[in-house]
Amino acid sequence: MKKTFFILLTLSLVFVACSGAEEEVEKITFGFVPSAEQSDLQDNIQPLMDVLSEGLGIEVEGFVTSDYSGLIVAMGSGQADVGAFNTLGYVNAMNAYPDSLEAIAKVVRYGSGSYHGTFFTNDASICNEPPVIGALENIDGSATLVKGSADTAPDVKALQVGWVFGDNGLEPDPDHDAGLACEADLSVMIGKTVAFVEEGSTSGYLFPAIQLKNAGIDYQSDFDVIFAGSHDASVLAVYNGDADFGIAFDDARRNIRKEYPDVGSKVIAFSITEEIPNDVVAVRSNLPEDIKEQIYQILSDYLATEEGLAVMDEIYGWTDIVPAENSEFDIVKQAAEEFGLYDE
Repeated sequence: MKKTFFILLTLSLVFVACSGAEEEVEKITFGFVPSAEQSDLQDNIQPLMDVLSEGLGIEVEGFVTSDYSGLIVAMGSGQADVGAFNTLGYVNAMNAYPDSLEAIAKVVRYGSGSYHGTFFTNDASICNEPPVIGALENIDGSATLVKGSADTAPDVKALQVGWVFGDNGLEPDPDHDAGLACEADLSVMIGKTVAFVEEGSTSGYLFPAIQLKNAGIDYQSDFDVIFAGSHDASVLAVYNGDADFGIAFDDARRNIRKEYPDVGSKVIAFSITEEIPNDVVAVRSNLPEDIKEQIYQILSDYLATEEGLAVMDEIYGWTDIVPAENSEFDIVKQAAEEFGLYDE
């Protein structure tokens, strides 16, 4: 899922030049690229750095940088060795260095290794039936409404606005409205103002644009298009009435619920895209296999602890990781090719 931010993880390796000896890793540098809202990330990552240092038996130093393009080049040239990418960022990296990278892990959020782009509206009249507490899930190839209630969350992959993890698991959030949802045809958007995120956003533009095109809708000329610049801003544009419709990752309403506790009832979900693979942890292909395995296992074990879950949920919304392969991202590659969204 892209939230309003993405991250990079790099390993800086110092090798001992001994004839016939294996590469010896002496120090690991772990780099992050936050969104503008994550300016305090440097402090938040330190617990993970400590865990990695202990697990690998070498120093692990974390740093926060402003963008990922230079780090992609560093990975491709062998100067950096591991990266945690947003989905499109990883596809861009594979395009630039097709034989240099491999995915070792895919991020899991609330039980799912994939996410969607969600279509939102502030106009309940577009719904086939009045909106209810619920969410949308792809069932038999169609975006289908899954109902919840005031006491029970809808049984869907994405954690929806209005629900929190409490002592008894998933519980209603008493401070924020539960999310309303309905079913509606995408054609209701024609002639209206639509807020996309930005042209490089997988869930906020790329996949929704493909879905609209497949539905016979010209995503460039059939609307009055706004590029809001972030997922939060797209939802907020719908909330404030600056756009009739908005598109963001699911459920981006959660990002602004503290400032706008009624966003779940004022901004209504009415459709979703096909499944999009979550963020990926990738490595330089010729990194020693034992290092790849240790990095995966330490991250996995840390996320299985109460502390690790709290730290990673606070920073990135990670709740687990699962093994991944490059082939899983073919669908994103095809979309990037169709819409010319590869970085040069």
